Order: sequence, then C-alpha cells, then structure tokens
Amino acid sequence: MSTDIDWDHPKDPKPGSWQLDHVKLYVGSNGTEGQHWNGTQTLLLTTVGRVSGQAVRTPLIYGEDSGRYLVVASKGGADEAPLWYRNLSADPRVRVQVGPKVVQGTARTATSEERAAFWPTMVGHWAAYDEYQAKTDREIPIVVIDPA
Repeated sequence: MSTDIDWDHPKDPKPGSWQLDHVKLYVGSNGTEGQHWNGTQTLLLTTVGRVSGQAVRTPLIYGEDSGRYLVVASKGGADEAPLWYRNLSADPRVRVQVGPKVVQGTARTATSEERAAFWPTMVGHWAAYDEYQAKTDREIPIVVIDPA
C-alpha cells in the first residue's frame, strides 16, 4: 500500500456529470456551497484507487454518529457496489471534506448491528435508500468513517 498519496490533487468524477459539477461547486466555494443539496447534506469522500493508487473524490450524502461520518454504498440500488466502496475495501484510508472542514480518516463497513441502527438515520437523510435496497438482492452497506 503506497503511503505517498497526493490527496490534494484527486481524480474527480467524469466530465459532464452532475457529480463533477457538484464537486467543483463544493471545492470552489471551500465548502460554503454544495454541502446542502436537494434537501440533504453532502460531503466529499476521497478514497485511494485500488488499481491506480491515485486519490479519487466522490460527493456523497452523509449522516453522523458520535463524531463519525456515515455514507451509504447504494449506487442507486445496482447489484454491484460503487467504485468508491470497492476502493475502500482495498485501502481504508480516506480524506473527507464536510463544508470547509477537511480531515483524514479510516473507513470500514458497519457491522450488521450498526447497519440496523444507522439505516433509519440514513433513510431520514435520503428516503430513496429504501427504494434502492428493494431493487437489489445485495445488502447495501453503510460505511463508518472515523476521522483521524
């Protein structure tokens, strides 16, 4: 596992995507815009690409629990997990931007018990998570991010 990740120059979402527009707004405003989106809250999660070893940034809806951040690996209910989640499975180191605050952290998949407790919280932030879960046979994971 490489230790020389360039966290300050991550790969962003593909050009022309709403995710890239969201990241640009978030970063360009130093988090004063973009954190609140479509009636919920978002953060920017930067993971380490499992193939490239390069930092990769993704905007995600989040919740909080005792100083930790929670994100859902839903990919809209697809049968496969999102790329950012597969990256975390290979390397749990992350960087998170929440508003203007940027922190390093470690990510892990919530245990079954934690997921059961956190799921209603996350559905409270984005009701479509229940619809996404109904679309797939895989149990959609919740990721717990512990800031360093």
